[in-house]
Amino acid sequence: MRREGRVIGFLGGTGAEGRGLALRFALAGEAILLGSRELTRAEEAARRVRERAGPAADVRAATNAQAAQEADTLFLTVPYEAQIGLLEPLAQALAHKVVVSTVAALGFEDGRATVQPVPEGSASAQAQRLLPQSRVVAAFQNVSAVDLWLPRRVIEGDVVVCSDHQEAKHQVMSLAQRIPNLRAVDGGALANARHVEGMTALLLNINRIYRARTMVRIVGLDAIQP
Repeated sequence: MRREGRVIGFLGGTGAEGRGLALRFALAGEAILLGSRELTRAEEAARRVRERAGPAADVRAATNAQAAQEADTLFLTVPYEAQIGLLEPLAQALAHKVVVSTVAALGFEDGRATVQPVPEGSASAQAQRLLPQSRVVAAFQNVSAVDLWLPRRVIEGDVVVCSDHQEAKHQVMSLAQRIPNLRAVDGGALANARHVEGMTALLLNINRIYRARTMVRIVGLDAIQP
């Protein structure tokens, strides 16, 4: 059951990652607010999520500004190049809230995924700079959006969670484990998110070679159950 009154919002939630995570959390009983620059796009995305999640799903549409105001925890699910333009005008609305960055600064050269340089070190660290009064947590960069969108697909792997805010980090770790078979792993400070984001490029290149969808599993943590 979800925490009473909690609403999970998605900024730029109409893309594959946003819809996939929204679906999985809706299936876990969470209330979802899907945000977009255009309300009509958010409404279409929310409709698609409800179709897959079932009639009991609490999934609503909003603009990004409305989602930032109304939701308790916000997921940032936009391409890296859209991050600054999205977050700068929302900084005040997002103050004192938990903002989960799923963003990785990726590029592609000759069909291969590459990591783009970010002045702050990572997309998540940049989000924290843009949102100085928010509690930014980095997570879910390595989870396949395709698999998230398939409700019967079992997703097994680890979600490495990084943040400089301990309470917020543990909130997101608990939330990650609402998705069956996923295990949340404490990745330490937000500075470590650069390594997690880099793994996204590595996984995409492995996927290309093997025509597969891979995830991360950290061995040696057998005492931690998903």
